[in-house]
Amino acid sequence: MKLVYPVIFTREPEGGYTAYVPDLEINTQGEDLAEAIAMSRDAIGIVGIDMEDDGKSFPKPSEHITAKDGETVSFVDVDLVAYRRMNEKKTVRRNVTLPSWLNVAANEAGLNVSAILQAALKQQLNVM
Repeated sequence: MKLVYPVIFTREPEGGYTAYVPDLEINTQGEDLAEAIAMSRDAIGIVGIDMEDDGKSFPKPSEHITAKDGETVSFVDVDLVAYRRMNEKKTVRRNVTLPSWLNVAANEAGLNVSAILQAALKQQLNVM
């Protein structure tokens, strides 16, 4: 499920941007506009997942928000399915087959095979 909400970005005198999502009544910020947009997407994702988990319906996004002086209004989207998947903390058990000598060498070196496998998979898949 994709959510799209308008976000009001305000440049702060001391630097950075404040981002306000009026339909969800949430604020966030970023050191620059790109980071403020990313933080807005994250905030919408967090609130969206919480609402989804609580069985609440999502507020209808406002279609027209007028920017005041010094503000920029932009729509920010988040794919809740992808967001949940990327932020899921649950782990799954997976059996991996290794040659015995490699397992012994890894144990002797004190390596965490699970962490190494996760890092290698992330690199192979180009994901964070």
